[in-house]
Amino acid sequence: MQKYEGHSQVLIKPKSTEEVSKIMAYCYKERIAVVPQGGNTGLVGGSTPVYDEVILSTEGMKEVRHFDEVSGILTTDGGAILESLSNYLAPKGYMMPLDLGAKGSCHIAGNVSTNAGGLRLLRYGSLHGTVLGIEAVLADEKGTVLSVGMPGGRGGALRKDNTGYDLKQLFIGAEGTLGVITGVSIMTPRLPTAVNVAVLCVPDFVGVQRVFKETRIALGEILSAFEFWDQEGLDLVLHHTGQKAPFEGTPEGGKAFYVLVETSGSNKDHDDEKLGTLLEKLLEEEIVSDGVLAQDETQVASLWSLRESLPEAAGKLGKVYKYDLSMPVKDMYSLVEEARVRFESQGLIQDGSIKTTVGYGHIGDGNLHINIVANKWDERVEKAIEPWIYGATAARNGSISAEHGLGLMKAPYLAYSKSDESIDVMQAVRKLFDPRGILSPFVLSSFLDDPGHSLKPVFSLLFRYKFLPVPKA
Repeated sequence: MQKYEGHSQVLIKPKSTEEVSKIMAYCYKERIAVVPQGGNTGLVGGSTPVYDEVILSTEGMKEVRHFDEVSGILTTDGGAILESLSNYLAPKGYMMPLDLGAKGSCHIAGNVSTNAGGLRLLRYGSLHGTVLGIEAVLADEKGTVLSVGMPGGRGGALRKDNTGYDLKQLFIGAEGTLGVITGVSIMTPRLPTAVNVAVLCVPDFVGVQRVFKETRIALGEILSAFEFWDQEGLDLVLHHTGQKAPFEGTPEGGKAFYVLVETSGSNKDHDDEKLGTLLEKLLEEEIVSDGVLAQDETQVASLWSLRESLPEAAGKLGKVYKYDLSMPVKDMYSLVEEARVRFESQGLIQDGSIKTTVGYGHIGDGNLHINIVANKWDERVEKAIEPWIYGATAARNGSISAEHGLGLMKAPYLAYSKSDESIDVMQAVRKLFDPRGILSPFVLSSFLDDPGHSLKPVFSLLFRYKFLPVPKA
């Protein structure tokens, strides 16, 4: 987003879990704040040092440790890049269970720390289900290495292990506040041998929901992705990329919605027949007004680019305020429409402060992405968006963060999605794992509002490695 700028003077790049352990033990002893950092692809500032925290990068830890070709269980260092893992698995007939736009840069530990969702969560589920084990270094006097469900340990790399608390789940989505993830064991699915992609033109958002319902009924187990975007999004991508529109002519009323359906299976004839029958029904019943089916891998990539190019296209147009939200599918697009009305009523569209508002996302898991493209970073624009957008999401029984985490951006607004009781328990868990509050102190549920464990927002300028002024635990 180019919204957050770090101010750290120290960057550490350990090459092993043992080195991370020594670093964390030293930082605990000296009360030095640490911010774990992976591929630096996050959108909410979760890996950005606010003041002078030490950056602990996992960039030097990127080796595959083990792969079981029978079970499909992959064990890897936390700094391994998602795309590199996909490339490692492909010749063996396997694939990673998640796929992100930032796959060429993001690290698997960062994916796990933010519980990243991505494009195919509909088919393969979340990381809470696919991650089998985690190795993490804790912020204590020993730099304790906690290994849960990892090969070589007790109860390692098992799909079934019902012996007490499932501790690894605490680290999934914790955004680096409970420990530094240095290793991951994950279940990988077989690589499909037959992939189909179709893009459909749908008159309205009610139609998008109907298409999703019919698609799930008709395609069942082979449905691997169901994405949508609006007319504003398509126009933005076509302008940025120079691509030809997938459909001829102009939609009725000048606007429509677009749906990408992907199937992944092992029998091409079977999958082709299922998808073909579905498309015929949707066209005959006028649920969709048009559709295009990819005929080869080049066309598959071209159709996917209409969806995956949206964030980049928005960034080329201006400064982008990005919001990652989840809510019941029926309410998703009404939030985009409400946002446009709000911005217009405040004169932000008329004076050019906001160029466009785009809505797109993952219908299969109720994940809406809103990209608000502004002329520049503007306090007036930001005040029009926040905290209104979080309140509007809460009013729809939604979450203010679907897959990107809270980071610095959303930490102050946690109460829109979590009760006081939930926040209290989160704080208690965090204190248990990080009693001195040295790990990403301004991320997630900040200690700043806790008088018994506060971290002051101004650090001493008298020390080169600026120690945290917190009371002894």
